[in-house]
Amino acid sequence: MISKSLDKAIELLKNEEVIGMPTETVYGLAGNAYSERAIQSIFQLKKRPYTNPLIVHIGNIKQLKELSDEIPQKAEMLAAKFWPGPLTILLKKSTKVGALVTAGQETVAIRMPNHPLALDLLNQLEFPLVAPSANPYQSISPTSAKHVDRYFGNQAVFTLDGGESTNGLESTIVGFEEEEVIVYRLGAIPLEELERIVGRVRLNEVNQNGIVSPGMAPKHYAPKTPLIFTDSLSKRIQQLDTNNVAIICFDKLPKVNNFEDSIIYSFQGHLGNAAKRLYGLLHELDDRNLDCILIEKFPNHGLGRTINDRLKRAAVTN
Repeated sequence: MISKSLDKAIELLKNEEVIGMPTETVYGLAGNAYSERAIQSIFQLKKRPYTNPLIVHIGNIKQLKELSDEIPQKAEMLAAKFWPGPLTILLKKSTKVGALVTAGQETVAIRMPNHPLALDLLNQLEFPLVAPSANPYQSISPTSAKHVDRYFGNQAVFTLDGGESTNGLESTIVGFEEEEVIVYRLGAIPLEELERIVGRVRLNEVNQNGIVSPGMAPKHYAPKTPLIFTDSLSKRIQQLDTNNVAIICFDKLPKVNNFEDSIIYSFQGHLGNAAKRLYGLLHELDDRNLDCILIEKFPNHGLGRTINDRLKRAAVTN
């Protein structure tokens, strides 16, 4: 069910129910962060492993101090610059945060979304919300209420309609080890922007201790249609034995033969547009009964680095 009723959303959340919630990144499947019933419902609806922690969403700084007693100086600097916004910060959790939220770990992931309806909702509640992306585990993230309803409408999930997500990519997740800032998930805030505030940051590419934050699973964000992610679009096109495909390029499409009837899409060399549009486009293509979706690698800087990360996790392995 899709609705614009904030009062209904508040009523459901107070009753420990789960709703679809808009944010500027992607839509979240939201519930009371202090309710084991609500949190269990989220894991069950998403079919999400309990080893994968959740992000807690807050509407004001007062709530941050309820969730963590230790806030490093660089965390404060980043929050001052990017909150409300698509930045998630890993902090040592307080006793109010349950083990189910953090997958038994000592850190909790926290962010303040930059969406007027989400902030209004959060600030009318007496509790923060856990809100992982409102999709079944490993599926394409939703950037509209329609996407959420398609996933969970048959399970009677109420979705608060806040329009299309403006960023279109999940939040960047950072943690802290002494004076070092570590990026655990690439996201809507590029590394370059973080470094302008806190200096050099380190990208956590391999973690021997398993998943310490959301978004670290190797397989994720995937359409049902096989997605092929390639460095060489023209070469990979020639290897296809079907033309019932979608070909997606960052800028100019290379010259190809016998693919005139295929779906061809270009982001016109614009990374911001690609970030905002990518998931919505994948949702559309997933409805077209294609044999595959072929996407070329993006420039590996700024938002392009984040997009490449998402496509690599979504792609087929062969």
